[in-house]
Amino acid sequence: MRTRWAVGVAALVVVAGAAVYFWPEGTAAAQDPEISVSRSSCGQGWADPKPGPRTFRLHNTGSITAEVYLIDPGTGTIYGEVEGLGAGTTRPLRATLGNGDYAFKCLPEDNAAVVGPSFTVTGGGARSGPAVVPVTSADLIAPLKAYQAHVTAGLATLVTDTDTLKAAVGSQDRVASQTAWLTAHLSYERLGAAYDAFGDSDGAINGTTDGLPEGAADPEFTGFHRLEYGLWHNEPMDALGAVAVKLDDDVHRLRQSFPDVQVDQRDLGLRAHEIMENALQFEITGRTDYGSGTSLATTLANLDGTRAVLDVLRPSLATRFPGLSDVDSWLNRTQKTVEAARRPDGNWTPVTQLSQPQRQKLNGTVSELTERLAPIAAIAEPRRVS
Repeated sequence: MRTRWAVGVAALVVVAGAAVYFWPEGTAAAQDPEISVSRSSCGQGWADPKPGPRTFRLHNTGSITAEVYLIDPGTGTIYGEVEGLGAGTTRPLRATLGNGDYAFKCLPEDNAAVVGPSFTVTGGGARSGPAVVPVTSADLIAPLKAYQAHVTAGLATLVTDTDTLKAAVGSQDRVASQTAWLTAHLSYERLGAAYDAFGDSDGAINGTTDGLPEGAADPEFTGFHRLEYGLWHNEPMDALGAVAVKLDDDVHRLRQSFPDVQVDQRDLGLRAHEIMENALQFEITGRTDYGSGTSLATTLANLDGTRAVLDVLRPSLATRFPGLSDVDSWLNRTQKTVEAARRPDGNWTPVTQLSQPQRQKLNGTVSELTERLAPIAAIAEPRRVS
């Protein structure tokens, strides 16, 4: 069960002056109000609408699973939610309430939404913290089409790049092959948000030695990183020809199959955060460097991939995410930090050769950007409204 956000006091992240809170799962106390949920009624049991921190025990009295939102009944704005409330189960929903109207909205599986009675809270302060107007599946149709078009164009570029790479390796020109490898690899890395849609192709094209018993010598080790290892560890060029051919073939197959595969709507907002989370974990640590020393170039490509996701989601985020401009600022700041590690001749400094101050600044900047991207997954997740 994924941890869901609600207005409250836990795991505080400050984004552009707005407090974003995430509540962990927990238990409610017996004295907390029990709110009934079923396919025909919702929100009964709240008799004391006071301001401040509150915990509600949501009890599903029906026979089917439901999602439950705490909303402003006038606008539909969500202040807290619990998903997957099973039949006969009780789970807590915590929220800090300000002045205003509230109601519970229940969405039983395969049944219409039910909005419970409205309650007015007075005597407290103004409502603050996260409050999200739901993003629906319909809202994400245009962004998803735009993103799929972006990926389709990126795959066309990638095919051209791997064709060039195969030809360079076939000519046994190591320097030209290394240059062509980096160009092609960065083209692939810019497609970060589509990885799940690529399925097994991603492992063949960009897999690592993780989990392979023979490491770099394992026959299952293929794709960009296998070729990287050979090119920068002086393996015979004629032996690398088959690796480059397979990589090129796998990329061509991916391009041919992609029009029949859909990127999940739920992945768009999630990838905005996960692309940089992966960069933080694998690229700026050097874990995926198999000899080229170009992990920082990959990090820049990951920034491009993150921007591509944000660009298609921007119309939905603009009115829902006050931290969007701050994220843009941190994207630019992170790019400058990464580019500062580039050598005067244009080549990339391996992360293992960065000075300690450089490493600390890089780690801190990418970490901060990753944190500021985190709320987008919850905000852009498609929700039922009826």
